[in-house]
Amino acid sequence: MISYATLGSNNRQAAKTFYDAVLQPLGMKASYADDDFVGYGPDAPDAKTQLWICKPYNGLDASAGNGSMLALEASTRTQVDAAHAAALAQGGRSEGAPGLREAYGPNFYAAYFRDLDGNKLALVCRAEA
Repeated sequence: MISYATLGSNNRQAAKTFYDAVLQPLGMKASYADDDFVGYGPDAPDAKTQLWICKPYNGLDASAGNGSMLALEASTRTQVDAAHAAALAQGGRSEGAPGLREAYGPNFYAAYFRDLDGNKLALVCRAEA
């Protein structure tokens, strides 16, 4: 249903360093980068770019949406743990440590963080332990 997502950043170079580290445990890499945009997709031949990071098109400063959150799917709980740890190591802020959120389902394992621009993201694994 969703083709791709875009997050605004006020410092595309810092955002690339941040997301390179955070998305690597999820098997994603920068598939495109220039001075204005960086795009991430699965580390596979001919994979589609699924996440774009860029300065807002209107030229105004990027800002985090109140109530907005992007959830990234992980195949394993270990990937959730590693990506959350990478986010914090790169200067992100935790919004919820990795763990089961049984209110959302018996195997809903998630962690939450904010990136360098304040965007909130979730890392989610629904696989059994």
